[in-house]
Amino acid sequence: MKSAPRVTFAGPVDDVANAQRVLAAEIAGLQALQQTLGPEAFPRALDLLAGGERVIVSGMGKSGHVGRKIAATLSSTGTPAYFVHPAEASHGDLGMITARDVILALSNSGDTAELAGLLWYAKRFDIPLVAITARVGSTLAGAADEILFLPDVAEACPMGLAPTTSTTMMMALGDAMAIALMARRDFTPARFGDFHPGGRLGQRLVKVAELMHTGAQLPVVRPDTPMAETLIVMSAKSFGCAAVIDEGQRLVGIITDGDLRRHMNAGLLEQTARQIMTPQPRTIAADALAAEAVRIMNATGKGITSLFVVEGDGRLIGLLHVHDCLRAGVA
Repeated sequence: MKSAPRVTFAGPVDDVANAQRVLAAEIAGLQALQQTLGPEAFPRALDLLAGGERVIVSGMGKSGHVGRKIAATLSSTGTPAYFVHPAEASHGDLGMITARDVILALSNSGDTAELAGLLWYAKRFDIPLVAITARVGSTLAGAADEILFLPDVAEACPMGLAPTTSTTMMMALGDAMAIALMARRDFTPARFGDFHPGGRLGQRLVKVAELMHTGAQLPVVRPDTPMAETLIVMSAKSFGCAAVIDEGQRLVGIITDGDLRRHMNAGLLEQTARQIMTPQPRTIAADALAAEAVRIMNATGKGITSLFVVEGDGRLIGLLHVHDCLRAGVA
């Protein structure tokens, strides 16, 4: 069996120049989108998306691939969303959509035949419909309750056929909507962490409460505890520090190896923890991110390796060591 002949070119192809031309075309598309984004239409579209129980994203072909990504981004930033394929929708999947949802439909031309069933269903059951399209007089634009128009710019494809600039604009507009909705919902990093428990991102979003030492593991003494006994506690717990707490379990000070070096003299063992401790030590809350704890440790420039964890009233509940963060992949 003969092998297929190798394709050759008449002249050299400047790959970098072609790539730069594509990037320039798509950047120009994004700049046009930024300039033409409706100051009234965009907030109204967000109102509809925020008002639904879920956002149903749909699109055909390349718009569909973009739609899947938009649905994933919305879901991970606090707006429940999922993708429904328009062709499958007309064969039973419309039953997945309820009157409490809102539909986000993507089509550059606005006349994608496979979307017809979805548009009919939205009108039949009065389901809000937000459209992303480039054509003002299209079927999709006519059916939508709110329209986000893409500017009329050329595709990066030299033949003007392959969706390139248009899908880049769709993707960016989807990101803009997701982040704007996230801001509306006051979506916190801690909540973001609940949706991203795995991988490197999950490690960055681990909370202090998940890593801290508690209970009998904590090196604690009273203000009137003799330093001879305090040294035994510090040595037994192996954190290089001790928490000084009052009768209400509130943290009033900390004793570190550095404090011991600064007070090293013949009378050290006759003194009390109150005389040696550093008052008002740096602390952190249990629901803070472990990454924030590492930042605090590094920011002082004094080689802090541990942070005590306290509640709002100053009551001691835990201790976080930098080694705990390292083992969890946070630092």
